[in-house]
Parts: sequence; C-alpha cells; structure tokens
Amino acid sequence: MSSSFVILSAEFQRIIGDAPKLELLSSAFKFSEGVCWVQRGQFLIVSDFLNDRIMRWTPQEGLSVYRQPAQTANGNAVDAEGRLISCLTRGRCVVRQEHDGSLTVLADRYRGRKLTSPNDVVVKSDGTIWFTDPDYGWLIPEFGHGEPPEQDRNRVYRVVPDTGEITAVSEDFDKPNGICFSPDERTLYVGDTGMTHGAFRPHRLMAFDVRADGSSLSNPRVFAEISPWVPDGFRCDVDGNVYVGAGDGVQVFNAVGEMLGKILTPETVGNLSFGMSDMQTLFIGASSSLWAVRLNAAGAK
Repeated sequence: MSSSFVILSAEFQRIIGDAPKLELLSSAFKFSEGVCWVQRGQFLIVSDFLNDRIMRWTPQEGLSVYRQPAQTANGNAVDAEGRLISCLTRGRCVVRQEHDGSLTVLADRYRGRKLTSPNDVVVKSDGTIWFTDPDYGWLIPEFGHGEPPEQDRNRVYRVVPDTGEITAVSEDFDKPNGICFSPDERTLYVGDTGMTHGAFRPHRLMAFDVRADGSSLSNPRVFAEISPWVPDGFRCDVDGNVYVGAGDGVQVFNAVGEMLGKILTPETVGNLSFGMSDMQTLFIGASSSLWAVRLNAAGAK
C-alpha cells in the first residue's frame, strides 16, 4: 500500500521532516478505533471495535489481545495513575480498568436514565473525565445494543470519578464523536459526525472555550469543516496543532483552523494517538490497519 504527504505549509514540512515514512504496523483489525498510548507501560492500546476486543501493541512484541470481550469498546484514554478509561458502546457506559484488571463503572446514567452509547473520552488534568454519547449503539445494532435511547439528546458529558457526579456540558450536536483538549485546556474540541446518517448533516469539528471554573463551556463555534467523510478521532500536539482523522487520512490544522497538510492513508482513519517515550510518533488507526509515522512534533499530554 502506498501513502503520501500533502504539504500545504512550511509548518507541515517542518512537522514531517525531509524524509517522512508511514509504516504499516498491522492489518489484523476489523475496524481500529480508540488508539491510545499508555506512557507508564510504554504500549499502545487499540480497540478492534467490530471484533469486540482491545488490542495491545509494543515495538518489541507487536500485537496481542489486551481484553476480550470488550463490550464493543470504542474510545480510550489514560488517567494520571496510568489506568485505562474506555467507552463501551454495547455496555452503554464509561469504565476504568484498575491496576488489578478489574473494571470500575464511572458513568452509565444521566438523570437516572441509561446513557446511549459512549463513544470517545478525554481526561482533563484535574482528573475529570469528558466523553461523548451519540446514538450509534441504537442506530447500528451490529456493534451496539439496538435498544431505543433513554436520553432525549446526544450530549457531551463531564464526570467526576471520585464522586460519580455527571453533568452535561453541551447539547449542541447531531452526533458528538471525537473529543480533545488543547494543550492549555482552554479549548475543547468535539467532532460532529452526523453526516454518517445523512449527506446534508454535520461533518465538522467544533471548538468551545472552557470557562474559568474548568467545568463548563462557552462560545461554541465551527473550527473546521472536514471532508471527505467526517472528523472521527483527533489529537493536539504541543504547539496546538490539531490532527484529525478523516476519510482520506489525517488532516492537520493549526490552532486557528487553517489546514497545514495531510497524511494520506489507504483507508478511513478512525482514531490516532501520539506515543513512544518522546511522544513524537503518531499512531494511526485506519479501518483494518494500524500505521505509525515519526514526526518533529510531540503530542500534548
């Protein structure tokens, strides 16, 4: 398979360097999602979404099964103690895997009603967990649960793990999907992937200001319209550039929404993560495949 880099700016040339190489790590996935680097353990986590398992990859050992079954785990993140946080589409909850391997449910209801199908998640530096809850688990029973939603809206939520307190921070979406903070945590990015269920529905990345209280949002605005397809998973580097999974690969934008360039992949990108000890390798989950490229940019913590 071939890949290429579309250079639209001097900044993107700096990021990829003079001789960038996109390396295929595996093509053993049915659909790769939830790409997440675990710094304490120096390994990569990838949700093999449609095979109902979470996979583990290391440079030394390659790919192995990390957890199966996984209740159709989708997005993953890591907290300050190195514990894996996962959104379970079929399980309709967000869970934390403890160091002994047991699972703790962090969120499964809002206002006494079941969540619909948590999709992607990010951990803020204060320990709170922010996640999206679209209705894909209801709309696509093959990998979801097929049960009618109990929630009346698709929302973005914030949960305090120590108390279980859950609040809705936004209802401004058709289908909220990927989620990521800017490096200074003053901006929250959330993807709206409504176009998966209608050509004229949203396919955009939204940005919000995080208020001074650190727990609520203001000033919703369109950061970028993503095409082809939709903005699925995404991450920021330390300079605030945003790396967005899309239909043609990874689209890279600066902090004001200008496209810097693209990393083209042969399959649609579902999620991505910076990793390795220096956080300068970008791991890319593209449908059945997992890729890596070394960059001259480090991922934001």
